[in-house]
Amino acid sequence: MRVPVDTNVVISALLFPRSAPGEVLAHVLAGERLALTQWIIDELHEVVSRKRPDLLPALDTLLASIEYELAEPDQPDSEGLAIADVDDQPILDAALAADVDVIVTGDKHFLVLDVDRPQIMTPRAFLDSRTP
Repeated sequence: MRVPVDTNVVISALLFPRSAPGEVLAHVLAGERLALTQWIIDELHEVVSRKRPDLLPALDTLLASIEYELAEPDQPDSEGLAIADVDDQPILDAALAADVDVIVTGDKHFLVLDVDRPQIMTPRAFLDSRTP
């Protein structure tokens, strides 16, 4: 399963490793294929640099030490689907064009979208869906 995690999930995982976002990141790294886009990586660096520069070394270590697929579609295609926050549109476009299975996010703009694929789930909903 190809799973991108949104910026807010990665930052929360860095801040609170035992939180639902921390568990999601650990679960995805252990048994799923983490899919990131350059947009997400750049946004991670920008947000962490601005809000928590003390976490930059941890972010760089994380990105250097994990395996992930760089999901960069040749042509982003949102299939006419628009998201309320224009800053989130590149993430949605890339996820749809790369045909990922699930987007894990706490972003309310994603959570209200009505799409069949990819599934859009909160960290807690993702964990609950993976628990037998």
